[in-house]
Amino acid sequence: MTVISLLDLHLKADALEGAPALIASVLSATRAFEGNLGVDVIVDVEDPAHYVAVEKWESIEADDAYRAWRATPEGASALGEILAAAPTLTRSTVIDA
Repeated sequence: MTVISLLDLHLKADALEGAPALIASVLSATRAFEGNLGVDVIVDVEDPAHYVAVEKWESIEADDAYRAWRATPEGASALGEILAAAPTLTRSTVIDA
């Protein structure tokens, strides 16, 4: 079952200028990870420090494998250096409505 993961990020004010390039770099690995069906990043129009990564995964297992990989030295990124707070993750499934 397809999973949509929303990674809610609040960035440090002094990191806003370089954030798009860093996030693009991080997402290149995300997009290449097995089971990833795509990632879009949206930015709050009223708060330019509020980003949300909208990730689409083939399954919860693929998303779990990705999260586990990000927790390893090989999968670690510099994203944490620009965050003002810990990110929050919400995972959902798509229903036919």
